[in-house]
Amino acid sequence: MNSHFYTIFSAIFSEAPPFPFPVALWDNSVHRYYTQKSTGSKYALKDFEGFKHLFHRFLQVKGPSVDWAKINRPPEDSIQPYERIHAKGLPEAIAASLNKLAVVKLNGGLGTSMGCKGPKSLISVRNENTFLDLTVQQIEHLNKTYSADVPLVLMNSFNTDEDTKKILQKYTHHRVKIHTFNQSRYPRINKESLLPVATNMGLIGENGEAWYPPGHGDIYTSFCNSGLLDKLLSEGKEYIFVSNIDNLGATVDLHILNHLMSQPADKRCEFVMEVTDKTRADVKGGTLIQYDNKLRLLEIAQVPKAHVDEFKSVTKFKIFNTNNLWISLPAIKRLHEQNTLDMEIIVNPKTLDGGLNVIQLETAVGAAIKCFDNALGINVPRSRFLPVKTTSDLLLVMSNLYSLEAGSLTMSEKREFPTTPHVKLGSSFTKVQDFLRRFESIPDMLELDHLTVSGDVTFGKQVALKGTVIIIANHGDRIDIPAGAMLENKIVSGNLRILDH
Repeated sequence: MNSHFYTIFSAIFSEAPPFPFPVALWDNSVHRYYTQKSTGSKYALKDFEGFKHLFHRFLQVKGPSVDWAKINRPPEDSIQPYERIHAKGLPEAIAASLNKLAVVKLNGGLGTSMGCKGPKSLISVRNENTFLDLTVQQIEHLNKTYSADVPLVLMNSFNTDEDTKKILQKYTHHRVKIHTFNQSRYPRINKESLLPVATNMGLIGENGEAWYPPGHGDIYTSFCNSGLLDKLLSEGKEYIFVSNIDNLGATVDLHILNHLMSQPADKRCEFVMEVTDKTRADVKGGTLIQYDNKLRLLEIAQVPKAHVDEFKSVTKFKIFNTNNLWISLPAIKRLHEQNTLDMEIIVNPKTLDGGLNVIQLETAVGAAIKCFDNALGINVPRSRFLPVKTTSDLLLVMSNLYSLEAGSLTMSEKREFPTTPHVKLGSSFTKVQDFLRRFESIPDMLELDHLTVSGDVTFGKQVALKGTVIIIANHGDRIDIPAGAMLENKIVSGNLRILDH
């Protein structure tokens, strides 16, 4: 290990760290080392400063970050129903408001959980369109329709930056300006020794596992450090709409934008979190609470063990965070300069390929809500939360349950119920490649309520699924659902195979 690298990390990671960080360590030779050895050295030094601060806080935190007895339900006016905001209608000059907006997509994740290499945003989800394609189409449609100039900003990670930038060339002639910046790169920590597992700044070989992007709460610091926040402010932008790039329901909502822009200057809402009604599938999602007279995001990781079941209760905590956020740019700049952005630390345990147990320290973008003035929750329709985390989700968005127009998915008018079916595909469908191979075409799901598929199952063309359908192929068996089959309230098990003869 390089001696400078080791000396710096030893200072950061000793269990009784010599904070403030010894100035002697930041002499010219250290700076010269990072300038010579690290890509984007000024960002590497800022990453170290950021991580030093985060790790110091981690060492000081003892026990749960909330006192359960102090938790209260938010006041009624702090979470407004979307219907009330929608009912105001839109002014003729909505284009002027659009020109003060930038869209930020969180683009740091890989597609590995779905068996794909590279950025998750480059996975095809509908009609050969990727998440990124759909995002560009949505914003381009806005810009053309309203003669507006809404830019797209991608927060990449060191995992996704190179591949994303290559693909951006295809959007050169689209009517949308695209900017990128990188979130920080922090070192994973050995769970036992609390020392970094990295041996150098490189990302090659085993050292590639030693680094991680520290969660989307890093957006505030990285956005400011990149210079992009100042650039957008100089162009007259006032708000960013932030969302996960894999949430296909997170489109620019003109009614929410108008609500923000129509507030008096002295009462301007600096942070809006879109929440939606919790179902039993969402019991682990973060929720909004009132704590110390501030609206605050409560994540399950912060809940004392004795109260986890209470946290999961759909009756007490009725809403959860969609991670669709509207945030004031001047407010971000102010809080960053004052160093008053405070987000709870999420300790995320991981096991590396070699079996080593490590931890990575993360923060969540929504946790900063307590730092902003006049923060507000808006209870939006479930349609604004359409994440694609698994191939079960992918089956839904590829099906005739949704229609696609200008990059936006909307529930088909032919669907009698506004809720989406519950779909659970087994491990044979986990990887996108295997998933696509098992469907000759995506089934008709307009009248489906529940689908469970387990084992070696394939679907022929033009299959229709209605009501509750459960298909289970036991180990060693195979089930082929024949072309044109209609399954309604059926349980299929055993060995069903249609053979050519």
